Amino acid sequence: MQLEHSVADGVATVVINNPAKRNAMTADMWRALPPLLGTLAGDRAVRALVLTGAGPTFCAGADISTLREPGDEQQALAVRAEEALAGFPKPTLAAVRGYCVGGGSQLAAACDLRFAEEGALFGITPAKLGIVYPSSSTRRLVALVGPSAAKYLLFSGELIDTGRALRTGLVDEVLPAGELAGRVGEFTRVLVARSLLTQAAAKEFADGRTDRDAHWAERARGSGDTAEGVAAFLERRAPRFTYDV
Repeated sequence: MQLEHSVADGVATVVINNPAKRNAMTADMWRALPPLLGTLAGDRAVRALVLTGAGPTFCAGADISTLREPGDEQQALAVRAEEALAGFPKPTLAAVRGYCVGGGSQLAAACDLRFAEEGALFGITPAKLGIVYPSSSTRRLVALVGPSAAKYLLFSGELIDTGRALRTGLVDEVLPAGELAGRVGEFTRVLVARSLLTQAAAKEFADGRTDRDAHWAERARGSGDTAEGVAAFLERRAPRFTYDV
C-alpha cells in the first residue's frame, strides 16, 4: 500500500499501488501525496506529471475501513491531497483504467487532463455512504462537467462509462484497450517539448487566477522562451525551452 513514483524523459509518473483493495487510498497514502508532489514540483527534470493506478484499476476511492475513524480527518486528508495535485505547477494527466470511483474521481478531477481506456467506470459515491462531499471538490467537479452532470453524479452515486464521461467532459480522450499507455507517452512527449512558461501561465488563468497578468508578463520578458521559440520557428528547428517554475 503505497505511492510509487519514477521520472523519465521529463515526465514524473505517480502510481497508486494498493491492488488488494483496487488501489483504494489509505490515510497514509493521502498524507504521502502532498509532500511527494512538492518534491516533484521542485525537480527541474520534471516537466509534466502522470497519475495512474497499478494494474487494471485507477483508484476505487478511499479505503472504507478508515472511514470508521472518528472525526473528519480522512476527508481533510483527501482534500489536502486533491488541492496539492490541483496546485501542481506543471501539466498533470490522469491515466485511467478500470474503476475511478470516489476519491479516485476526486484525484482525477484535480488533474489538468484525463485520458481513459475503454471500459473504465467513473463514479462519485458519497450519497451511498451519507457523506457530505467537500465544497472545494464539488466546485471543481461543476467547473469540469457543469452543474447538471455534477448533480447527476453526486445525487445518484451511479457509475458512468467512458462514453458518457467523454460527453460530459469528465475525460478528454478515450483509448481502445491496450492503447492508453502508448497514447499517454506520446502526448506527454508533446507536453515536455512545449514551453513550460506558457503552460504554467495558462494553467493559472484557466483555473481562475485574475491577478497575475503582470507577474507572467515579467516572467515572459525574462525567460528567454519567447526569443527561443521565434528563433526556432524561423530556423525550422525544434525549440529548446529552458523556463522552469
